[in-house]
Amino acid sequence: MAVDGRGRVQRRRGLVAGIAVAVIAADLATKVWATQVLAAHPVRLVGDDVVLTEGRNAGAAFEVGTSLTPLLAVLAIAAVLAMAYAARRPQALPVAVALGLGIGGAAGNAGDRLFRAPGPLRGHVVDWIDIGSWPTFNLADSALMTAVAVAVVASSRGARDGRALSGHQA
Repeated sequence: MAVDGRGRVQRRRGLVAGIAVAVIAADLATKVWATQVLAAHPVRLVGDDVVLTEGRNAGAAFEVGTSLTPLLAVLAIAAVLAMAYAARRPQALPVAVALGLGIGGAAGNAGDRLFRAPGPLRGHVVDWIDIGSWPTFNLADSALMTAVAVAVVASSRGARDGRALSGHQA
């Protein structure tokens, strides 16, 4: 049975959108929880090695570029728009998953930069997962890192333009 190309494209777009919305919703919900609960009452899961605690980050990953918050906000918005544009074309399943995770993660952190204190384009990202000496992070960061990992694996296996990793039509 032949695969309907238009239907596949629509399903992939729906998958990208669904994943992005789920990531944004989960990220926002956990950030609200972190600011309301963890700020006053950090949760120690594994002694001091894994702690859920509210923190703010004006910079990028590893707190690089803390004086560049407006630029980081603009770059995050540009990244969301670029990934949304890429999601318009037929994509292999892993690429669609990576785009959904990337859009959701970038949008989650961009929302903080746009709407949180100290003000528009200067907002600090809410981070709340602290694992030992690793920088504190959030679900949006996790989605972004997972998106990169999925994209690298898909790229290394040759997934593109609607082909599954095996090379058969999805």
